[in-house]
Amino acid sequence: MNKFSQWLFDKPSAGQGEVYAALDIGSSKIACFIARLDEMGQPHVIGIGHQSSEGIRAGLVADMEAVQRSVSAAVITAEQMAGETIDRVIVNVAAPQLLSQTVGVTLPLAGREITSNDMDRLIAQAQTMAVEESADNTMELLHTLPVQYMLDGQRGIREPLGMIGHTLQADYHLVSAAFGPVRTLETAVARCHLEVERLIASPLASGLSCLVEDEMDLGCTLVDIGAGTTGIGIFFDGHMIFSDGLPVGGIHITNDIARGLTTTYAHAERLKTLYGSSVVSPLDEREIIDVPQVGEEAPEFANHLPKSNLIQIIQPRLEEIFEMIRARLAKSGMSDMAGRRVVLTGGTSQLPGIRDLAGRILDKQVRLGRPLRISRPYQGLRGGSPSLIGLAEATSGAAFATTAGLLVAALQPDTLDPHLDADHAGGGLFGRMGQWMRQNL
Repeated sequence: MNKFSQWLFDKPSAGQGEVYAALDIGSSKIACFIARLDEMGQPHVIGIGHQSSEGIRAGLVADMEAVQRSVSAAVITAEQMAGETIDRVIVNVAAPQLLSQTVGVTLPLAGREITSNDMDRLIAQAQTMAVEESADNTMELLHTLPVQYMLDGQRGIREPLGMIGHTLQADYHLVSAAFGPVRTLETAVARCHLEVERLIASPLASGLSCLVEDEMDLGCTLVDIGAGTTGIGIFFDGHMIFSDGLPVGGIHITNDIARGLTTTYAHAERLKTLYGSSVVSPLDEREIIDVPQVGEEAPEFANHLPKSNLIQIIQPRLEEIFEMIRARLAKSGMSDMAGRRVVLTGGTSQLPGIRDLAGRILDKQVRLGRPLRISRPYQGLRGGSPSLIGLAEATSGAAFATTAGLLVAALQPDTLDPHLDADHAGGGLFGRMGQWMRQNL
């Protein structure tokens, strides 16, 4: 049983009454979830706040003041609903900023038992290799995730602790983020009088909330199509073994519609939401939609076009996104481990017909994912699951997959990469910076 699966069957280690907060900073929305553990160790969502995102483009901070306003508004709304004041949050890092690399390390044992110190030494070696790869200090290490262990040539070992042998080998998936954008994001959150408790890669967070245990074990690709970015995560044997991202998402579809139909961005978003689809059907030629024109306020000046015209703008962009995803997956070299299953999530995944389109281009079995571990109880698993309770239907959909996953990670941080040191987890240098800004700004 992998570490994350163990968490599904055991109660969280945190104490009763403790409060946890997750902050999802996206290109279209900023969402904050606050949860508290009850006397049974079951987490309940007690505060929800979400706000239209300003100052974020393709997952990067473009306007510090605007981001600060949006974050403050979302957090205050969640605090008022929860009746709590938070000072620490777990925050996501957008996929296009991430660097994914796999490194192999070896530790001689001389025929003795493997101890926790040996595991620490292995991970320290792996992290040293990550530092060497980023000698110019342009990258910040976020995660050190185990891919596989091998003891004296024996493969398939999930947890080598306590075993005896001569040589222990391990492969680790190192996830790093661009130094400048991460520190800028950290500073924006700190200006809201919040300390970043930990930074989590967005594909990992989405996978934690949307994937079932068998998918994580047998091999699965998680694709989170958000507004400004698309995150890609490959999971195998209970861990994320590859991550990537594209600086393209639903916003780009909306822009295509606005340009193609000469309408405003707001009307383009509305048309996409109400009438958008991934595949043209014969009936779409007969259905006529009204398209308000830029600069024209009177409804009689709106264009009357077949719905098929709208879909013919949406479909090519979606095909381009999935072709880019297919190319990234092929380049990753993880095709065998990824298997033939894809889980689509994110706000853009709600477009009708996108499942079939993705399956055709990626040549895989596709299902639509939503935050399973936060929206409803997991009655089918042994002993149940500490699923988060208290989310309305509007905030338990695919658009909130990353937010839900961040809260899962906040409730049980040791299930991810327990040996990651504090400086990389956001509690060291980042934490001290947040503390200083709260005291001096």
